[in-house]
Amino acid sequence: MKEKVLDIIAAYKGVDAADIPTDKPFNDIGLDSLDVAELVMQIEDACGVEIDITPELNCIDKLVEYIESK
Repeated sequence: MKEKVLDIIAAYKGVDAADIPTDKPFNDIGLDSLDVAELVMQIEDACGVEIDITPELNCIDKLVEYIESK
């Protein structure tokens, strides 16, 4: 699941997935709230899950953990 999420974010940002830290807050990796909202919609479609973004889901690791718990 993490690989799929990273691939989506990497494609969105136009960078290599290996260059994206998964434990850093989204804003630290260059994503603002509008970027995150767009990415969440893409991730929901790709993963077939509904995501309720909360302040606690502030990095890729926490987002993936949330998705895997669904």
